[in-house]
Amino acid sequence: MLDKRIKSFRFELKLNSRQKELCKQYGGICRYVWNKFLEKKREAYKIEGKMLTEFDLNNFLTDWKRKLVWLRIAPSQALQQVSKNLYQAFKNFFNGFGYPRFKKKGGRDSFRIPKGIKLLPQLSKKIGVVQIPKLKKVRFVKTREIEGKIKYVTISREGDKWFISFTCEVEMEITPQENNFFVVGIDRGITISLQLSDGGRVKLSKPLKKYLSKLNWLMEKFSRKEKGSSNWWKLKRKIQKLCRHMANKRKDDMHKITTWLANNHGIIVLEALETKNMMRSAKGTVENPGKNVKAKSGLNRSIADEAWYLFQQLLEYKMDWRGGKVVYVDPKHTSQKCSRCKHISKNNRKSQASFTCERCGFKINADLNAGKNILSRYLEAAGHAVIACGRRVKILSLNQELEYRKPFSTGNAAMSV
Repeated sequence: MLDKRIKSFRFELKLNSRQKELCKQYGGICRYVWNKFLEKKREAYKIEGKMLTEFDLNNFLTDWKRKLVWLRIAPSQALQQVSKNLYQAFKNFFNGFGYPRFKKKGGRDSFRIPKGIKLLPQLSKKIGVVQIPKLKKVRFVKTREIEGKIKYVTISREGDKWFISFTCEVEMEITPQENNFFVVGIDRGITISLQLSDGGRVKLSKPLKKYLSKLNWLMEKFSRKEKGSSNWWKLKRKIQKLCRHMANKRKDDMHKITTWLANNHGIIVLEALETKNMMRSAKGTVENPGKNVKAKSGLNRSIADEAWYLFQQLLEYKMDWRGGKVVYVDPKHTSQKCSRCKHISKNNRKSQASFTCERCGFKINADLNAGKNILSRYLEAAGHAVIACGRRVKILSLNQELEYRKPFSTGNAAMSV
């Protein structure tokens, strides 16, 4: 069965000095228009109780372009796209995401162009060329082929580098895989990043932990520099480069492990964790100060380094593309419940790593026990319904499962059994 999906292809741009200057101007103009649009929407709702539409905002834009000549420098499509982006941001807000914010200078400037994009013949094996309105011919580092029909391109800046993202409509064949009935539960943690219910485990590279001392040293030096000076900008670029390296390393690990999981399983069961609530600060107030603030701060940093939400996002769309699914279960008592006799007690978990049941004496790794409980919770809830529909759930033993699955390894992130 063929299905149309939206897929993005991101590459680093190789801009000349003129193109860099134009991209900075376009990004700055789009940031200004975003802030003006957001201000207008807030005022209209506060004073009149009215929600401005995209059409209303574009009418404001027409008036502004008559008065402010420099707004005409940017492609008109890019400015009109800002109103669409703001509309989507408010739509996301009503679906439970954060309220749209004003953009400040020095952030991640970007602009989007939906029309007039044309791919030209490549200059070499790894250098592609694309024609963009007003920027004309732009080179980029082509690390893979671009598939499908290009819907629009987004040009964004990270530090001192510019990137282009081709958003394409791709026809994909969605067919159930042979592993469609392989079910696994996964417990996410800090010491062991991912513990699979069949015994496999993944330890990710934790880039923030690795570079934290260097980052703190740079931030301390940065705080002593005069804002806007040449040394201030030099240090800022160094910090941005280090942060970009950590983010890229984390994304690389996540893409590799989620691809491996999606290729080898039909159903993956996770705990429905409220990461935002788990990472709340323990500082408290002046009248009621929190306890163990430093320890909680370290825990929050470790959770952020594991990127649990990014893991969920990548896993969900990759499972969907392969005909599988991700299921979330209630995390209550998964670490305190014995996977053999189902006895629940906080004393069962003697330490971070070991689990010993008070009732039956069953001894097992604590994270593995939690992974088994996560899987059994899904099977208890859905097993009868699955069987009634005529489907077959296949839970293999550890040795059989490892014979079936391809091994996983990603540099510092490795899977062990």
